[in-house]
Amino acid sequence: MKKVWTFDIGASNGRLMLNTFDGQTMNLEEIYRFPNHPVHVTGNYYWDILNLFTEIKKAMLISVQKGHDEIESMGIDTWGVDFGLLSNTGELLGNPYSYRNPKNARGMEKALEKISSSKLFELTGVETAPINTLFQLNTIKEDYPELLDKAETLLFTPNLLVYLFTGVKSNEFTISSTSQMLSAGKSEWDVELLNTLGIDKKMLAPIVEPLTIAGETLSEINDELQIKPVKVINVPGHDTACALAALPLTDDGSAFMSCGTWVLIGVPVDHPVTNSEAESWGFTNEGTLEGKYRLQKNNMGMWLLQQCRVIWEREGIETNYEEENCLFEKTEAFRSYIDPDAPRFFNPDNMVEAIRSFCKDTQQPIPETRGQLIRCILESLALKYYWVINRLEHLTGKKIKRIHMGGGAIRNKNLCQLTANATNREVLAGPIESSSIGNAVAQWIALGDIDDLQEARKIVKKSFEVKSYEPESQQDWGKVYKQFLNFID
Repeated sequence: MKKVWTFDIGASNGRLMLNTFDGQTMNLEEIYRFPNHPVHVTGNYYWDILNLFTEIKKAMLISVQKGHDEIESMGIDTWGVDFGLLSNTGELLGNPYSYRNPKNARGMEKALEKISSSKLFELTGVETAPINTLFQLNTIKEDYPELLDKAETLLFTPNLLVYLFTGVKSNEFTISSTSQMLSAGKSEWDVELLNTLGIDKKMLAPIVEPLTIAGETLSEINDELQIKPVKVINVPGHDTACALAALPLTDDGSAFMSCGTWVLIGVPVDHPVTNSEAESWGFTNEGTLEGKYRLQKNNMGMWLLQQCRVIWEREGIETNYEEENCLFEKTEAFRSYIDPDAPRFFNPDNMVEAIRSFCKDTQQPIPETRGQLIRCILESLALKYYWVINRLEHLTGKKIKRIHMGGGAIRNKNLCQLTANATNREVLAGPIESSSIGNAVAQWIALGDIDDLQEARKIVKKSFEVKSYEPESQQDWGKVYKQFLNFID
């Protein structure tokens, strides 16, 4: 039985999963899970990258102590857009900034003085948003130019972690495609765009394709953990690209939803879709394991509920999925709605009050109880996902018959059922740990144990549970959707 380590690190937690494969089926075992949150200090939000590095090593040690010492390879995937900077001696120049840094909006404004949003979308195929690497770099250039003066190499978060384990500097294609710095439809940096904004292309490490081997773990790490050298594979560095690789899509009638802190909804396409409608609706084009693209929209997900829990915990109220499900079911449906992607919900001090203020400003009943807040969030999310599905059909000219949901948020059965109800489509939910499984799929293909993605998806479908949700009680949803459209920004 062969084994690989998959490190899937999201914007709220990270985990080591051990994936075993006997040539027919896969099995997934959680070895270790650890929190990951932006750190707010000196007016900025940072990621504690050295803590992530330490936690990954701790996870490896725990795995070895459990008897998993014959490991074929390891791969690391993370959220998109964020990066670290290295000096000419390979030293880390401080903790990487988080995409939730509010200063990035100013960097975007400055950039748009030199190039229009529509031109940016035409060049890159990526939605213009302040979180993008392009605007983060522009913010640093404006506020901390001395940092860029010292920087010789930019590595995206998964590739920075790969560097800390192997000493190899490169940027994998799928994570690079989130930056808004690649030429649309190409695996190369857009030099014209970078020159326009005064960003030095020389510090951007070369782009490598997924399914390649970056290197092996450094001898100092092997000695510390008492392990043999482990191959480190360039899996799709972006967790959504990993998730898509694990979802058992079978034909052009399927859309995917990668569900976590964010929910990314889209369809695979051969080439980026860069027309004016795609731009105006906030769609983006990002890379896949096969070197193609995902036409998708990045939507708010469990962030809303996660941040409400933070407020409830401050008030001494502990909660869990079972209790929240019970509160949801006991609460009146279709009472009030929010636009989940409204700017006020991006990083508020108090999410509960942000939701209440939205409802007050739009002259709706204000959600007072936890049940009302949970209902408001989940129904609004499902309705917004229907909005996205409608536009995907328009942009591709193809009918979407079913939706494949993967990721940790599908543990919330109400979200899955509401999505089926709102979209009036079958929802196939699973596998839950889709990013980790897609990470493993990439490793097994790179190692030669699985021929291609088509074969891998058949193996995943045979190995992991997928639950079907059929639409229920459609009579009210059309009317509700029309009401909801009044609150979309």
